[in-house]
Amino acid sequence: MADAADSPSSGMLDQSEIDQLLAQAVAEVRPPLLRFDGRRGDADAAGRVEAYDFRNPAFLTEVELRRLRILHEDFIRYLSARLALFLRMECSLKMARLQTQTYAKFTEALPSPTHICLFKVEPLLGVGVLDINPRLALTLVDRLLGGRGHSVKAERYLTEIEIALLEDVLKIILEEWCAQWREEMELHTQLIGHENNGRFLQTSPRDAVVLALSIEVSFGDCSEQIQIGLPYYTIEPLVKAVQHRRQKDSTPDAAPARAEWRAVYEHVEIPVIAEWPLTDIPLREIAALRVGDVIELPVGVLDQTRVLLNGAPKFIGTVGLEGDQVAVRVQGKIAPPPART
Repeated sequence: MADAADSPSSGMLDQSEIDQLLAQAVAEVRPPLLRFDGRRGDADAAGRVEAYDFRNPAFLTEVELRRLRILHEDFIRYLSARLALFLRMECSLKMARLQTQTYAKFTEALPSPTHICLFKVEPLLGVGVLDINPRLALTLVDRLLGGRGHSVKAERYLTEIEIALLEDVLKIILEEWCAQWREEMELHTQLIGHENNGRFLQTSPRDAVVLALSIEVSFGDCSEQIQIGLPYYTIEPLVKAVQHRRQKDSTPDAAPARAEWRAVYEHVEIPVIAEWPLTDIPLREIAALRVGDVIELPVGVLDQTRVLLNGAPKFIGTVGLEGDQVAVRVQGKIAPPPART
């Protein structure tokens, strides 16, 4: 007796047929396409659809992020030279990462134990976070106290004396960062506190977007990281200032062309006519005019003399006498008539 599952009339579907039906259903039912203005669009219409991660919003465009990366690369290069002079020892810095992420994700990723410096950049809003690995911090402190800069193996929290010594290095880092924005704004930094655990920081809302910069530091035989986190609303005025300056530099104001006198103009002759505006006269009176008749002119007509160059009115002036000749003193220019559209 044959099994019912093998009978073609049993109505049972095997796995391949089920997968085929599901694929057809998914192909027929497509999710609606919502455009930026809220209108529904056709998913088949020409358009560029990109995936977007709402858990990690990016408030900076690719162009803006690229400009910030170039600026921070300059910051790291200048900082490396300045720290080497201050510590009197070679200090190599390299950018490890520059990205935007939420404040909660940034603080949760901070290691423990660690040393965190809270700072404020005047006149900007918000509080920034500077995280430095304790091993690197202790190595820098050892160098400041006259040591050879050998890596300190201990991983512990810093004492108050070590924090006070480390502040000199932290101030150099923040001052050099502010110096990169001197073309946009005059900035000043202020250290406002120190912490040793990032999970309890509340300097920004958890969903606030942060520009996170990670720097790999090689000092002697110690290789660790320094991280700087700044809320987006803190750097937003700087980003807008950079955009405005870039746009201004790319579209410079066109300087008006200066009129230049050429020698060939010296022999060009054009007719110059001085005329007065008269009141309207009926055609019958004009036809009746005879030699010797007097035409009345309005009061002040001498001050409304128009000077025509090659038949085009260009200046307004006053008629008078210059010696034994009649002359016109130019008082101003006549505005050209508006162009017809």
